[in-house]
Amino acid sequence: MAHQHYRTKGFVLSKKNSGEADQIFSLYTQDLGKIEVVGKSIRKITSKLKFGIDVFYFIEIEFIQGKRQKILTDAILLDKFSKARKNPEALRYVAQIAEAVGCLVLTEKEDEAIWNLLLKVIKRMNDLSFENSLPAHIATRSIAGGQIENCKLKIILNYFLWNFFSLLGYSPELYFCPICSKKLLPETFFLSPHHGGVVCWGCCNKTKKESQHFLFKEITVNTVKLIRFLIQNSIQKAQKLDTSQNDLESLNNAFELYFNFLNEK
Repeated sequence: MAHQHYRTKGFVLSKKNSGEADQIFSLYTQDLGKIEVVGKSIRKITSKLKFGIDVFYFIEIEFIQGKRQKILTDAILLDKFSKARKNPEALRYVAQIAEAVGCLVLTEKEDEAIWNLLLKVIKRMNDLSFENSLPAHIATRSIAGGQIENCKLKIILNYFLWNFFSLLGYSPELYFCPICSKKLLPETFFLSPHHGGVVCWGCCNKTKKESQHFLFKEITVNTVKLIRFLIQNSIQKAQKLDTSQNDLESLNNAFELYFNFLNEK
């Protein structure tokens, strides 16, 4: 029986070796959502497929559906985001995005909004990764350990993650306490993934006394405002944000807490 060939565009999230010379690639695709395809003998020197597919490549692929696996038959490189690959921070953030998509998205569930968000953010990160394209005073900032960190890249990373959570149906409640339903006033806040958002000081204290099973993390008013802004506005407006290193670190702590909770569900 002749196999049906499928063709789609995709972003390569990860790869792993299989057998003596095969590799299994995880992709998020335009038409099929997240899928896995097997590159037969792709690790051999003579393989032509290996030049068209690798992690964090934007590609067009063709595959056939076997009994248990999708078998890669063609891979055409469309963009390998060369600028981002030369920037260690950008590459680390792209890896975080790929991990989030790989962990939280269901297999073979198409979502045009997630596809558009993913490609838009990766392309923007690539554009921002060329150091000379940004003014020196905003292109990089020093952090502990002598590392160089691009602030705008970190903002774009957060833009992706908080909008990604929202598209999955996990948008945090940022305006009313999810426990008492009262409007959040500018005071000490606590992020609680278990309760689905930002909890007021009073409810946090009361809940902690009643149960030790729920995780709360203090979150600043500025951080809550930043998350609101990132979800409500375009990527163009997001990258113009001028925020402190402390706020960026607080943002990172918040999304790590939220992601870890969702990944364990």
